[in-house]
Amino acid sequence: MAMARGVLEAEARAVMNVIAHLGESFARAVGRIAACKGAVVVSGLGKSGIIGQKISATLSSTGTPSHFLHPTEAMHGDLGRIRGDDLLLLLSYTGETEEVLALAALVRQDGVPTICMTGPADCHLARICDIALCIGDVTEACPHNLAPTASTTAMLALGDALSLAVAERRDFTADDFRKRHPGGSLGRQLMPVTRMMRFKVGVNLPLIRDDRTVQEVLTAACGFAKPQAASEPAIRQAGAILLIDAKGKLSGIFTDGDLRRLLAERGAGALTEPMSKVMTRSPRTLTDAAVVRDAVQLMRERRLDELPIVNDAGEPVGLIDVQDWVGMRVVEG
Repeated sequence: MAMARGVLEAEARAVMNVIAHLGESFARAVGRIAACKGAVVVSGLGKSGIIGQKISATLSSTGTPSHFLHPTEAMHGDLGRIRGDDLLLLLSYTGETEEVLALAALVRQDGVPTICMTGPADCHLARICDIALCIGDVTEACPHNLAPTASTTAMLALGDALSLAVAERRDFTADDFRKRHPGGSLGRQLMPVTRMMRFKVGVNLPLIRDDRTVQEVLTAACGFAKPQAASEPAIRQAGAILLIDAKGKLSGIFTDGDLRRLLAERGAGALTEPMSKVMTRSPRTLTDAAVVRDAVQLMRERRLDELPIVNDAGEPVGLIDVQDWVGMRVVEG
């Protein structure tokens, strides 16, 4: 435990040290990358190369085209991956890695802009690159101050800061992020709610006027779900009924739980009451422009089991049932 704490403290200090070294060169680097017409080619050797691959991936996923180039392979035929309108981002903590220095010198001859991430500001790499981002002198978390640990963490953090600052400069939006992450849990969270909405008005969700009685509403809802032919399956019913006013706008919601409570408290006589007197008025809603993440957050904050989706005019278009989303692993049960 003492070793673990020591490692984490050393890496935290390294990141704080990066903050102290942020300055005009970082702002210049952001501007240069944001203005780049091609791709940001990232290169580094060893552990710095692994960090470079992650930085390249972060750039790509936040709106800046990027790919990784191994410096040794670049010397053996892969220099063609760098084009004139690209920018080269080089990583070397010592700033003296021969393969990285050779790559920097070669691309400079072709006029390709270069940015480097190093430790010391007076290293060879910092002197030959257009812009140098330095993390300063870092004491590694390794007990022998040898294994790249705190220094790679500092470079990774600086790469994240650089990537996200560029994304902000380019006005990268949540919708842009969604387009680049169509799969997995991130993709689902950023999908429009209408794509993950099982109950849709006119398909498997009826809309019923709020001036009808409870009995009439229940009968209408059951009739909507009844198959038209014996060979057709019954339409799965939602756990709630959406009520509308005379203008077709959502006026209330009535859930299975509301029905049970109503009958337990007032008996069968309550079935003759107008729905407008027993429904939940003005329920929480989301518009059909919302994304899944918005719905998940609202359902968690308000402990909702059903969430009506409306258009800009306040007319219902569908209903989200939290149990559906548990089954689809959009939210945890």
